[in-house]
Amino acid sequence: MLSLGSILYVALLLINAMAVLSEDRFLARIGWSSSQAPAANVGFAQPYAQPYDQTGYPGGQDMGVKGRLINLISAVRTLLRIPLIGLNLVIIIYEIVLGR
Repeated sequence: MLSLGSILYVALLLINAMAVLSEDRFLARIGWSSSQAPAANVGFAQPYAQPYDQTGYPGGQDMGVKGRLINLISAVRTLLRIPLIGLNLVIIIYEIVLGR
């Protein structure tokens, strides 16, 4: 049966899956690493040659789905690490005490 509790479990499992992805072992192999290799002529580029939009990305809204997913995974790994530990502990204690 689809309930609010099962939707929350699925969301927690998906966030946990994103949080445990290793950037060196998995994401870099498939080309989804958040660190980019430096360009060869970086020293000769003009400092403000590319216009920045309101989001802070150069070149307007050309980021694409892959870039947004890479940023989402990086943000989940960075910002939700500590809250996920606490939330997982609460879920584990809930499952132990009340059972299912």
